[in-house]
Amino acid sequence: MERLHFEFPAGQPALLRTVTGVVASGDLEVLLEPGARATTTVAVQTSVDGYGATWQALLDRVFADAALPAARIEINDNGATPGVVRMRIEQAYEQAYQQAQSAGGTGS
Repeated sequence: MERLHFEFPAGQPALLRTVTGVVASGDLEVLLEPGARATTTVAVQTSVDGYGATWQALLDRVFADAALPAARIEINDNGATPGVVRMRIEQAYEQAYQQAQSAGGTGS
C-alpha cells in the first residue's frame, strides 16, 4: 500500500462534495471536496507500489487546465488503469457541477 500526494493550480473552489466509483478490483473511488482557492490537492492511496511517476504524469495531464475548480481529492485505488482514473476524476467534477445546478448554484 502506497500513499502519494500531489498539488496543482486551480480556479475557484468546487461548490459541493461528491463521491464517484467504488474500491473494487481494477477500479477506484474518488472523493472530491471544495478546496482552497487556486489549489487542488490530490491524495492517492493505492494498492500498487512504485508507480509514483506514473501517477504524477497522469495527474499532470488531468490538471493541465488550471481552470478546473479547486478541490481536495482523495483517490482510493485498487489497480485501476489510467483511463479509469481520468474518467472517475472527470465524473466527480461533473457530478459536483450537476448537483450545484440542481441546488440553484452557479456551478462555476
